[in-house]
Amino acid sequence: MLLADVCVFVGFFLCISVSIKGVQGQANSICALKGSSVDLPCSAQHPTSGMKWFTVHWNKSEYFQNELRADGKKYNMSEESNNTLTIKDLTEKDAKFYCCGETDTNASYLCWHRRTELHVADLQVKVIPSTEGQTVTLICNTSCLLTEKPAAYIWYKNREFLYQDWSPWYQQLVSSEESVRYSCAVKGYKHLRAPEVSVDSVTSTCFTVSYAKGRMCLNNQSRSMDEPCSITYPREIHVQKTLMKNCVTLSCASSCPTADLHTSYRLYGKMHFKYSSCESQAFTVFNPPPESFSCAIQGNKELHSAEVCIKGEYCGQENYLSRRICALEGSSVNISIKYYDSVLQYIDKSKLWHKIETGGPWDFKSLISETGRVNFYDSVNDHHILTINNLQKNDSAGYKFRVHKYYQQQNEPDFPQVTLVVTGLRVTFNPSAEVTEGQRVTLICSTSCPLTDDTNYIWYLNSQPLTLPETQNKHLVLDPVSMQHAGNYSCTVKTQDIMSSEENLTVKPLEKSILIMNVLKLMFVLVFPSAVFLFNLRIRKKKTLTSAGKTK
Repeated sequence: MLLADVCVFVGFFLCISVSIKGVQGQANSICALKGSSVDLPCSAQHPTSGMKWFTVHWNKSEYFQNELRADGKKYNMSEESNNTLTIKDLTEKDAKFYCCGETDTNASYLCWHRRTELHVADLQVKVIPSTEGQTVTLICNTSCLLTEKPAAYIWYKNREFLYQDWSPWYQQLVSSEESVRYSCAVKGYKHLRAPEVSVDSVTSTCFTVSYAKGRMCLNNQSRSMDEPCSITYPREIHVQKTLMKNCVTLSCASSCPTADLHTSYRLYGKMHFKYSSCESQAFTVFNPPPESFSCAIQGNKELHSAEVCIKGEYCGQENYLSRRICALEGSSVNISIKYYDSVLQYIDKSKLWHKIETGGPWDFKSLISETGRVNFYDSVNDHHILTINNLQKNDSAGYKFRVHKYYQQQNEPDFPQVTLVVTGLRVTFNPSAEVTEGQRVTLICSTSCPLTDDTNYIWYLNSQPLTLPETQNKHLVLDPVSMQHAGNYSCTVKTQDIMSSEENLTVKPLEKSILIMNVLKLMFVLVFPSAVFLFNLRIRKKKTLTSAGKTK
């Protein structure tokens, strides 16, 4: 464990992130894909034809703005569309503050107060350890939440189209296979694919991922995002405390002996239920308060440790039993957190479950108990449980348990939180739903997220259950496929009364010409070697007789 960049705390956080919001004004925020185009609407209260577009920034004492010129290539400005600014072929350099207005004495000040912050997102396949044996989960991830909600995500395997689905999660758990490379794209932006990744190895303590390029390499202190890299991650990390006389040193540790030494960590401290963070390998706390701390891998916050109390046992740490849940539509799910704070027993209505909508990181609402569908169970051995029955697809969201005190203002729903994906079942065919006799076809009971490895599936043909070997479970392989395999297929999960809709497999018979050609090929294969053998035997016999005649 490296001990560089040590942060020092004296009973409270000294590592503070400066916000540009608040008294300086609230920025509108837009996130768009790198390489795409974006339209920025004019935020002026009364736009006029004389409006101009600027980039603007504040150096903590003075406002500065630079005028943009429409060139027809990079920038376009349209008065017909309310002075909308279009920026094409986005790069990281375009991630700035923009505003439209008039040039006057207070222009820079006014521009700053009605600015729009543009984030430029790159696409990356993130690899996250699963709880199912030596496997990992893949997610098509953007560095910021796209303002234009993706219509669907497209997955590729070894550069070949695999499938398309509304969920960014890859539908199966993945084990190590160096020769297999995965990539993804957002529908409508196929040309902006994420760099390929391969899962090189997965053990009980570590996993190794190779990236063709991308921000994950940059997080590993690579010289450039455009260079390939290979990183070994720990499957689990934890906060390690070193106690001294008047202070405690905290560091992020793991049980992976081969974890990359250049991996950066981010340490989190929760002070009065609000999270602050500092990018560091370790820090020392003098006169430690009774608060909780945790850590995560920089750039991959899904690899996040449990919270620990820096002093005492009951400091209000929040530890979810599972942070990622894939559940079937129509089933039930329990979201559980272990939490205890002695202050809570004296405060009414201080505990709330929040649903964090996918529309934006700030869009969250308190959940209301619905009789028979949404229920809350508190203080069951320090566990607080949210139960949702008869799951629906719109239940897919983030869920967070939050605590409110009388002196506390609401804080943004930072992590830790639980991500719930609700999926249906559907039958898909590879290579297609229309095949010819003799081909190989694979039927898949597909989901929008990976269910557990021990999930058992049942297959039906024309509403009749099929008896299959144990090796055929989620995948049903017909090799070679014949006319008797044609029909309507559906699938279900053994422990759930939930079935997919029926999908038809069409098997076309071999054409007569193809059949005749195959017969001729077979005859040729069988007859030709025999003919060659007899011909060679006859030649040898003739040579033998000729030699014998000459001898006489």
